Amino acid sequence: MLHTMSTSVEPVSDRSADEVNEEIRALWRRAGGTLSVEEREEYQRLVMEWAAAAPQPANAA
Repeated sequence: MLHTMSTSVEPVSDRSADEVNEEIRALWRRAGGTLSVEEREEYQRLVMEWAAAAPQPANAA
């Protein structure tokens, strides 16, 4: 079985993980706990941005 690897590069966030997290929280507050299709897409984009901006733990040796 042949597997392909994505060659696309995710853009690096210019915002800190805390800033993106605050936007995620605001999205949930505005939505009242239930996300529409459009809000869900925005949420997914924000989570990906947050993950890219979050500090990566150092590997313990």
